[in-house]
Amino acid sequence: MFVLFLTCCLAACGGKERTSRIEQYQAQTHEQDSIGLMEQQRTLTYYQSQLEAMMPVVDSLIPLFKYEAKDPKYQDHGYYVLSRNGMRILVRDDGQDLLMYREGKRVDVDQYRLKEKDPEFPLFERAQHLQIVMSDILELEKRICQTSLEIQKYEKRLQKQ
Repeated sequence: MFVLFLTCCLAACGGKERTSRIEQYQAQTHEQDSIGLMEQQRTLTYYQSQLEAMMPVVDSLIPLFKYEAKDPKYQDHGYYVLSRNGMRILVRDDGQDLLMYREGKRVDVDQYRLKEKDPEFPLFERAQHLQIVMSDILELEKRICQTSLEIQKYEKRLQKQ
């Protein structure tokens, strides 16, 4: 009889301990998910503010360019184009490429060094600035998308808890 009583007591104590550990684990998971959600929300706010700050820069540069839409047969992207004195500078509409042509021949942008006194230098500088900003915008849009997915993941996990 004593052995039966002792077995029942031990089983009851062990069950409470397991329940307590499960509750602790659930509370820790909930806290970690809550913190993760807050971090992702802050990150999203930061990325959105960066994107908003870049839009006026793009809006000020775009009117200086002529947009050439893509030819669906041959191209995946359109280009923003600046032309003057035989110099033609193209910025791909997603900011991934900066192409330069002088008198119809392609020039390697990295090897072609314009000096500040060259009349084409302001064109090149604007095109380079547009390329960088558009590339940064594309990267921010990707990060905003990824962060939004992370937020959804944390919200779903918190709803289940």
